[in-house]
This record gives sequence, C-alpha cells and structure tokens, in this order.
Amino acid sequence: MIFPRTEWEKFRERIAALPMSAQWWKRIFLGNAMDVEMDGTGRVLISPELRTAAGISKDTMLLGMGNHFELWDKATYEAQEAQAMQGEMPDVFKEFSF
Repeated sequence: MIFPRTEWEKFRERIAALPMSAQWWKRIFLGNAMDVEMDGTGRVLISPELRTAAGISKDTMLLGMGNHFELWDKATYEAQEAQAMQGEMPDVFKEFSF
C-alpha cells in the first residue's frame, strides 16, 4: 500500500492502537514502512526489499483505492481479478447503487 503522508498517519495510529494479540501484524505493517520520494519526473523508487515482499517482478499496476494506492505485480493482479470475477459479488454490493 502507498499512502500520502496524512493518510499514512491515520492508518499508523489505527494499527498502533490494535491489541497485543496483533503485535506481529503491527510489526509487519509499521516495521516495514518506508518513506519514499518522487523524482523529478514523478517516479517513485520502490526498494528491492519491498518489491520482493510484494512479489513484484517486472510490470506493475497502480490502483487508486480512495485514501491510498495499491501497487501490484501485473500478472498477480490479473490472476486475482479473474478469480474474483468468477465468484459471486459480495452481499454488501447487492443493494449498492452504481
């Protein structure tokens, strides 16, 4: 996930407030977070460690998710999307108006 600073701070506070039973997940989310900067052409360098953890090998997809972005390996995203499209739409969308 990629957050603008203000959204990251909100997310970080929510994670930090989780109970001790979630301690390892708190470490995973908070301990692996990194600040990144855009270069002069608007590109962001993702560290090799984060690329490996996210399973990103070559081509990527950047998805806007409201208050944050998700960066996916393109092949992984396409496989997950195809699998989701084969299943039923979640009940929460049954009454949703587009």
